[in-house]
Amino acid sequence: MEEGKLLHAIINTAIDGIITIDYRGIIESMNPAALKIFGYNEAEVHGRNISVLMPEPDKSAHNGYLERHQRTGERRIIGIGREVRGLRKDGSTFPFRLAVSEVEYENRKIYTGFIHDLSKEKDAERSLKEYTEVLEERIKERTAILQTLVNELEKAKEDVSVSLEKEKELNQLKTRFVSMASHEFRTPLSSVQLSASLIEKYAEKPDQKNIIKHTGKIKNSVGQLTGILNDFLSLEKLEAGKTRAELQDFDAVKFSEDIIEEMQMITKQNQVIVYQHTGMSSSIHLDPALLKNSVINLISNAIKYSGENTFIEFNTELNDTEFTITVKDNGIGIPQEEQKNLFEPFFRAHNTGNIPGTGLGLNIVKRYVELMGGKVTFKSAQDKGTTITLNFPRK
Repeated sequence: MEEGKLLHAIINTAIDGIITIDYRGIIESMNPAALKIFGYNEAEVHGRNISVLMPEPDKSAHNGYLERHQRTGERRIIGIGREVRGLRKDGSTFPFRLAVSEVEYENRKIYTGFIHDLSKEKDAERSLKEYTEVLEERIKERTAILQTLVNELEKAKEDVSVSLEKEKELNQLKTRFVSMASHEFRTPLSSVQLSASLIEKYAEKPDQKNIIKHTGKIKNSVGQLTGILNDFLSLEKLEAGKTRAELQDFDAVKFSEDIIEEMQMITKQNQVIVYQHTGMSSSIHLDPALLKNSVINLISNAIKYSGENTFIEFNTELNDTEFTITVKDNGIGIPQEEQKNLFEPFFRAHNTGNIPGTGLGLNIVKRYVELMGGKVTFKSAQDKGTTITLNFPRK
């Protein structure tokens, strides 16, 4: 008796539904959980066929299934269990897990169904699926945006680099620039500081000769710094697209002679700039400011990278189709393996040693020449000098 009460208590308090039917499919009992799941009270379902709790097509097929099982022993649910749909009193359907057992009780067969409502699980699955679909759609959108950005990035990289090796080389150039800027600024500033201190010392005596000497060093250092800053300024204006070629007519010979007079003042001991013009005419149509900056840069390099007692050849030639400028030296030259980087900003060949320079000059020259519709070519070999040629088509 006590065992019966305990079993009754367990059934009545179970969170899953428990239903018993007879061999005809008539409902004999439903525990409170089952009644709640289907929305009935006990009086409404007791004695009714179990099919009242089934939507079509299970509703019509159930009696035939039950009769076939009893006749043949074929099992579709009994002893196996599966996921099915139930029909509530209000007409709504819901999914549940059904397990059915067959019991011999008091010389008759009864069937017990154990029902686990899957509504919450299915809602959670549906919500998860919807969320997953939304997430996948967002991922697709973000992926498309990311792909667009990647494509744009790749295109931008292709504009400045044709390979990962090129990117590596550019990073090396940036490192060289940091090193160069640090060195090129520190050296003249240190010279200025030292000379200023010595001038104070010589002023006490006074020692006019040494004062003039160190004043000259200060001027020279300030000139170096000004040159560096001018290179930076020129590069910044080029990068910002602020530099334009203002073309006009002028005399190439007069232009060149003025540059030689200016540059001869900064040559090394017994360095000579030899100039020659070829052509029946010397009138050209270019931007004199950009061209002067370019030629001064080339001659300055020839002076810096050539030794004492050397010649620097500076030639101009004008014919029917083009105007050509050539600057040739017999200096240290450019190593073959580094020539591909010659016109890159901040590039300086490894054999330049302590010779001052920003590595911007030839990059600026190339861009100035191209603004005027020309092109730059060069020939060089280490320890055998360098020849740089500027070609401008006649308009």
